[in-house]
Amino acid sequence: MSTVHPMSPAEFTGALRGLAHRYWGSHPFHQRMHAGELAEHELKLWAANRWYYQCQLPQKDAAVISNCPLPEIRRVWLDRIIYHDGAVEGEGGAERWLRLCAAVGLDRAEVLDERHVSPGVRFAVDAYVTFARTKPWVEAVASGLTEMFAGHLMQQRVADVLANYSWISRADLAYFTNRIDKVSGEGKDTLDIVVRHCVTREQQEKAVAALSFKCDVLWSMLDAVERAAAKE
Repeated sequence: MSTVHPMSPAEFTGALRGLAHRYWGSHPFHQRMHAGELAEHELKLWAANRWYYQCQLPQKDAAVISNCPLPEIRRVWLDRIIYHDGAVEGEGGAERWLRLCAAVGLDRAEVLDERHVSPGVRFAVDAYVTFARTKPWVEAVASGLTEMFAGHLMQQRVADVLANYSWISRADLAYFTNRIDKVSGEGKDTLDIVVRHCVTREQQEKAVAALSFKCDVLWSMLDAVERAAAKE
């Protein structure tokens, strides 16, 4: 019986990075956003639906911690929950996203009660949280490697939104401007963890599949937002 050898670290990293073309940065909805072609109601729907993803991230990260037996990983991962939830009320990534929602014309109450969240977005995000709760911790970590593709997209988004949507200020984009440097560091740290702990070919292939799944989650979210916007 033949043995399938593990990929080298370089090959494994290349396989993961090879999914970059499936990241949601190339979705037609995002392309139209960057081109300044979204109507106000489309921006509102995008922000309100993306909120559901943002507010679920700490639960996803808590699931990673709960499944991980390694204290050194748990200590590193805990920072992600604090980053999004904030160390105190009124701080954190979630609060910065709510500021963007206000800038595009949404009341805080209508964002928090999730009245604009489409069934497709809810299904995709819930599937992502379930994945983190039910899969081995390193697969859940690997699914978050979309961070590798995010930094440049965020930089471009800030520039394009400021250029094309005059009612949005740089201060309103604090979620992105604050996250650009953070996500670059997290992406490197996450990749190091995955490469270090996925040592068999089976583990490596499952890590690539996990990242592929996450790309599908993000793409499905924008598909759902696009469909919802077309109905208005």
